[in-house]
Amino acid sequence: MGKYLFPIFSLALLFVCEWYMWKAVQLVFKGRFEALKWVYLTINILLYVLFFSFRILGPSVFSKSVMTYGSVVFFVLLIGKLIVFIFFAINDLIQISSYVFRKRASIAGETTKLISRSEFLAKMSLGIAAIPMFSMLYGVVMNAYNYQFRRITLKFPNLPDAFDGFKVVQLSDIHSGSFNQTKPIIDAVAKINKLNADLILFTGDLVNNITDEMEPFMNIFNKLEAKHGVMSVTGNHDYGDYVQWETPKAKKENFRRFVETHKNLGWDLLINENRLIEKDGQKIAIIGIENWGKALRFPRYGKMGLAVKGTEEIPFKILMSHDPSHWDAQVRPQYGDIDLTLSGHTHGFQFGIESKYLKFSPSQWVYKQWAGLYQEGKQYLYVNRGFGFLGYPGRVGILPEVTIIELKKA
Repeated sequence: MGKYLFPIFSLALLFVCEWYMWKAVQLVFKGRFEALKWVYLTINILLYVLFFSFRILGPSVFSKSVMTYGSVVFFVLLIGKLIVFIFFAINDLIQISSYVFRKRASIAGETTKLISRSEFLAKMSLGIAAIPMFSMLYGVVMNAYNYQFRRITLKFPNLPDAFDGFKVVQLSDIHSGSFNQTKPIIDAVAKINKLNADLILFTGDLVNNITDEMEPFMNIFNKLEAKHGVMSVTGNHDYGDYVQWETPKAKKENFRRFVETHKNLGWDLLINENRLIEKDGQKIAIIGIENWGKALRFPRYGKMGLAVKGTEEIPFKILMSHDPSHWDAQVRPQYGDIDLTLSGHTHGFQFGIESKYLKFSPSQWVYKQWAGLYQEGKQYLYVNRGFGFLGYPGRVGILPEVTIIELKKA
């Protein structure tokens, strides 16, 4: 019985939210705006048809774009419904409590109704709900592919002289299974190539779940160029852990093809291993590990012992580790000679505020380091905000990112 409680509760809450929202729409859209309530009702019915068709007949009934944007509208409206529900539910609780108090106190006069505030509440709740709703829609239309090229310069006393001015471009969290456009991605890759980078490092989550998601974008990302090539690591989504497989063998085959995909892209996938880059007889180490997250809900496939083997005498080391929680949990306490760690994973929650005076995202409630540059002692961590998106196909405040890191001799 317990397993049915959550679905039953969710459906009941959804029904109540729908009822309150329709009540608010009727109160606000009347007179010359009467037609708008029927427009809302029609859209709502179409969204439920889309949802149940997907659940019953499968994803092949509608195109990917229809499903993506239909899901966005459904989700955005749901946010509005929840806000309206909160306003009306609180008001109803106050009205009921007042009625019960008056009944028990035997107060004479009108006991079943206080001053009517329904229309005022409807206008206020819809007005407040419109702010996040339009922000979410704007985030889909304008910000999903609004790539920010962020530049930072980091100085290290132990950086070999030959690498003074070495330019690293970091990409992370492509999530190719979420893309519904190609033109902005083609343009972004062209801009990256114009940077004339020494090295491109990709810090995981190439796909959402299945290797085949990358197929339509192979001929875009295989164009990435850097003097020392492209190196990459795996993220938590790259293993197929979040979907059901017919057999363990099928899941294993998916990951085999995932590894093959990196080779076909021309990328050097580092699976708990390292590569040495040499210039003028001097060397730096690029270390890459499989996903390692502090939270147990994320896989811990990374093996630092294997990854750093052979780098003991290398004076400067860069680590690619998808999950930034790895930095505090293992890298800093046990590997003090890792100069720079590059991570992604958080996406900055794809929602927040970043300004000169305020930096906020719900990510900070989960991750101590969630976006941008962090320093502890002589060690640095940079958390990329992600190139793609997952779930919500947009960005509000926290925009997609390409990071350009210039290494300088201190």
